[in-house]
Amino acid sequence: MAIKTPTPPLPPELQRLLAARHHDPFELLGLHSEGPQDVVRVFLPRVREVSIVENRQPLQRVQNSDLFEWRGATNSLSGPYRLRWTDDHGHVHSAYDPYCFPPQLSEFDLHLFNEGKHRHSEQFLGAHLHEVQGVHGVLFAVWAPNAERVSVVGDFNGWDGRCHMMRVRGGSGVWELFIPGRIAGDLYKFEIRNREHGSLQLKTDPYGRRFETRPNTASIVVEDSHFQWHDQPWMTRRHANRWMHEPMSIYEVHLGSWQHDDHGHFLNYRDMAQRLVAYVKHLGFTHIELLPITEHPFDASWGYQTTGYFAPTSRFGTPDDFRYFVDHCHANDIGIILDWVPGHFPKDSHGLARFDGSPLYEHADPRLGEHRDWGTLIFNYGRNEVRNLLLSSALYWLDEYHLDGLRVDAVASMLYLDYSREPGDWLPNIHGGNENLDAITFLRELNALSHELCPGTVVIAEESTAWPMVSRPTWLGGLGFSMKWNMGWMHDTLLYMSKDPIHRHYHHNILTFSQLYAYTENFVLPFSHDEVVHGKGSLLNKMPGDEWQRFANLRLLYTYLFTHPGKKLLFMGTEFAQGREWNHTRPLEWYVLDYPLHRGIFDQVRDLNRLYRDYPALYTHEFEHQGFEWIDCNDSSQSILSYLRRSGDQFIVVVLNFTPIPRYHYRIGVPAAGSYREVFNSDSSYYGGSNIGNSGALHSEDQPWMGRPHSIDITLPPLAGLVFALNRNS
Repeated sequence: MAIKTPTPPLPPELQRLLAARHHDPFELLGLHSEGPQDVVRVFLPRVREVSIVENRQPLQRVQNSDLFEWRGATNSLSGPYRLRWTDDHGHVHSAYDPYCFPPQLSEFDLHLFNEGKHRHSEQFLGAHLHEVQGVHGVLFAVWAPNAERVSVVGDFNGWDGRCHMMRVRGGSGVWELFIPGRIAGDLYKFEIRNREHGSLQLKTDPYGRRFETRPNTASIVVEDSHFQWHDQPWMTRRHANRWMHEPMSIYEVHLGSWQHDDHGHFLNYRDMAQRLVAYVKHLGFTHIELLPITEHPFDASWGYQTTGYFAPTSRFGTPDDFRYFVDHCHANDIGIILDWVPGHFPKDSHGLARFDGSPLYEHADPRLGEHRDWGTLIFNYGRNEVRNLLLSSALYWLDEYHLDGLRVDAVASMLYLDYSREPGDWLPNIHGGNENLDAITFLRELNALSHELCPGTVVIAEESTAWPMVSRPTWLGGLGFSMKWNMGWMHDTLLYMSKDPIHRHYHHNILTFSQLYAYTENFVLPFSHDEVVHGKGSLLNKMPGDEWQRFANLRLLYTYLFTHPGKKLLFMGTEFAQGREWNHTRPLEWYVLDYPLHRGIFDQVRDLNRLYRDYPALYTHEFEHQGFEWIDCNDSSQSILSYLRRSGDQFIVVVLNFTPIPRYHYRIGVPAAGSYREVFNSDSSYYGGSNIGNSGALHSEDQPWMGRPHSIDITLPPLAGLVFALNRNS
């Protein structure tokens, strides 16, 4: 009886390939010269037979595996070649072999990336339509230095990680693969095999530019946009923008709950552009600030748990739809600011968390790498490639989408190692302090680059502590932000306004305190989404008193906001005094505009924006002390403030009465003789007030008052603010 000779085992490297564990399948697959022969080797699971199209030669299956080989004379194949195969279902396919192409990423790009100096790493990482030797396809690249193997999986290969294993580019940690025949619209992820225990993870592309609509999470191949921008005049003006000395009134919007369509669904970016821009323009706001529209899986995070740092969320349409939104804003002289979140990222298994099986984007130690309050992870800002992701993202939004600024979320959480942590639950820096030195370096680089490469744009910090010089240049030792939210002013003002007017004279210093620090930073005065959610109630319901007093207090609050130094910000719904607090699942309560008191607030905000833009004294020196002078900050007994706003020799007079008592024959000192006209009165019946005020012109008297050479005798309405301008023709 004949003895059957056992089949020798495959070499270890082929066994690793068949087990989808090989770190560089190009060493084995594709076309190779082995002595006098050329060898074409392919690995195609679920395939019956394979042949080479160019020479019509069949490949032989290797030992009942999914590995196939052809051997022929050296140089019998030249250039890219196509494979033709029949799958297990009898379907015939044909495509170029992805393993017959040389590496595509440049060593220079990889070097800059590893050095943390690549400003546009999205241009080579991610998925890009690509052409090699006349063959069209998609070039995929991803950074995963600790992976054993990385594959591109998608609807084009049955999500099978054995089909398109990537090559690693030396010690860069970057994996790449050019897949011929792939097109825009293909769904894909990266399948990553853990080096330690072989488990598999499916990850979306950190540099993905479009994603499936939640709850699906795949990345989508997109082509470079051919969108025709029409905003060159705006961009030219922006380049030379003197934003520090121009009016900036910001309308903060959550796109998912501003309005819905007639069927209760989200509006598309294009529909939103038509409705929102007309509305904002009517109200006189100069800018729209969007709560994060970077892709995110969870609606209730409002966008603050980002998974797609280069992708506008698909909830509202395509990337070109969003470009249209921005372009339409600019056509109507409205700037766009994006809420951008580099401070933390979610733990979702498809996202950045333990991306290659190791804590890659985050710190390994939870005392450095985890926000327990938010259930999120903290970026490792000391890692070059992590900074590259974030810096490239910021510049991408400003450049690719023509955005006019970024509002950086939760800066305080980035600056302090002990932010919201108990003693012993944080690690000090190398000097023993609580400052996050790597985050500081990152923020300074972010601001320096954005100002250098995208002139005229702004970067605004949401920073809630007394960290010094947040909005001062990096070369002076500052963080380099354009502006900072004045959280202290906001909290103090709302605290004061919540007091019953009968008690306000005890708390007068809460209001006057702001002038002690108002010019230490470039401040934005924010009444943001954070103040009208999580049980805090609406701004209207923070006001004390009966219905009339609550509306009068709110009108007074807004008058104070628009006449106090600092750029302005109002969250959607506050402009018409929505009664309930914000709920992200429902659109605003638009019906309340049918009620006179709500309509009055709406009209007042429109007129305050107009006042703010019409009088340079209100905006020219918002960040400098020469733009503000107290007339009287000491009238605590009557809870009245009066001050001047100045621009050169021009000025306006502001008087605020924080009690429900009208004050007749209230004398105010003024700096110049002449006729004074009441240009704004928050107690006007047009806004729902009692219509007490000063009709006609008020002529100054040569009676010194409050340290001024002249004075005027005014009628001061209850819970109201007045603004007077000198009639220059008098």
